[in-house]
Amino acid sequence: MGRRRGVMSDEFKYELAKDLGFYDTVKNGGWGEIRARDAGNMVKRAIEIAEQQMAQNQNNR
Repeated sequence: MGRRRGVMSDEFKYELAKDLGFYDTVKNGGWGEIRARDAGNMVKRAIEIAEQQMAQNQNNR
């Protein structure tokens, strides 16, 4: 079974990794080297950003 194509752009993932403090781990070892907790925090933060953008779009209508 093939891997699914990610929803988040690579640029966004790297930005999140920088913000959450594990960019060096990704840069040196790739995404497979991050902890499960870091991956979870990255997804959580991406969801928070998406929710904020959706709320902002609703307010601008």
